[in-house]
Amino acid sequence: MDIKVGQVLRLKKGHPCGSSLWEVLRTGIDFKLKCKGCGHLVMISRVKLEKNIKEIKD
Repeated sequence: MDIKVGQVLRLKKGHPCGSSLWEVLRTGIDFKLKCKGCGHLVMISRVKLEKNIKEIKD
């Protein structure tokens, strides 16, 4: 899967703040994502992220 920095992802599960959109800040073995709703930063493994992607927006 080709995911680049700056793309916005919609994941299957939403964040507790109510948003399900995440901005990609860093790629590699792990991804650093920022919640578009509240700004919370998370690190998630590539395998786990690729399973949970519902849609990729540019």
